[in-house]
Amino acid sequence: MDYTRLGSSGLKVSPVCLGMMSYGDKSRRAWFLSEEEAEPIVRRAVELGVNFFDTADMYSNGLTEQITGRLLSRLFTHRDDYVLATKVYFPTGEGPNDRGLSRKHVLAAIDGSLRRLGTDYVDLYQTHRWDDETPIEETLAVFDDLVRAGKVRYLGVSTMPAWQLSKVQYTARIGGFTKFVSMQNYYNLLYREEEREMVPLCLDQGMGLIPWSPLARGMLAGTRHRDGARETTRGGNDALADELYEAEDFDVVDAVRAVAAERGTPPARVSLAWLMGRPAVTAPIVGATKIGHIEDAVAATELTLSAEEVARLEAPYRPHEVLPKRRG
Repeated sequence: MDYTRLGSSGLKVSPVCLGMMSYGDKSRRAWFLSEEEAEPIVRRAVELGVNFFDTADMYSNGLTEQITGRLLSRLFTHRDDYVLATKVYFPTGEGPNDRGLSRKHVLAAIDGSLRRLGTDYVDLYQTHRWDDETPIEETLAVFDDLVRAGKVRYLGVSTMPAWQLSKVQYTARIGGFTKFVSMQNYYNLLYREEEREMVPLCLDQGMGLIPWSPLARGMLAGTRHRDGARETTRGGNDALADELYEAEDFDVVDAVRAVAAERGTPPARVSLAWLMGRPAVTAPIVGATKIGHIEDAVAATELTLSAEEVARLEAPYRPHEVLPKRRG
């Protein structure tokens, strides 16, 4: 596998990031996997060269970080052999300070994440969302402190308007704080509104995109159908997908199916290959609950679409309401 830099930083990552959210408390979601069930999938990812793993402190109330830490410690000989990303913002307790990006919560959150992950540092520490209730300088200062203390190597953000990211990076520069190197955003063939402002901004700022939900909650993998049929457990228990997508989106899915059929390859590979070829995209975050999911993702890195195929995939697109107004 060829590794790539995360944006303009010096950090080398695989062009596929394995999202760990699906490994956790099975009582929370019917499609979650236990640690034992997840291990063969993560092992296969490592065998294929994946070195980039993303989690968050709020996934399964911290259990996902524990699973992630234990699996990676077993599958890698040295801590420096993999790139570990986690996130902070969403509630991790019932108290008023158990959420957000205040100095108090961020300092408590990083220590909790490091303890659960069983490591001394996180390679990429990300804001899961931005905290409008905390002064931007306070958040930037505490993140800078974490980098200087060696608990965090690089900083990233997720899901915010382009104007807000511009403000964050500008404030970091004039304040002498560590700038952010990556944006974890919602971006796929069914949601391309990021191409209006976010993608150009990240290119300008040298930030790498690590999109979440690159397969649109399975729609771009062909697991959901126009007639309402669902082929997976998650598809049958994912009401949010019904809110995010519209009937017209299946025109794009049909185009993906057509190109995939001509190629003799799964739709997921075509969808991921399109995203991997977009400007600024470093590594889509792929959730895998079957070994085939991660194999498709890695195979997509070697699939180059023609200009004619790209045009066919993009032609049916219809504009959507801009996130983060829509739920993500």
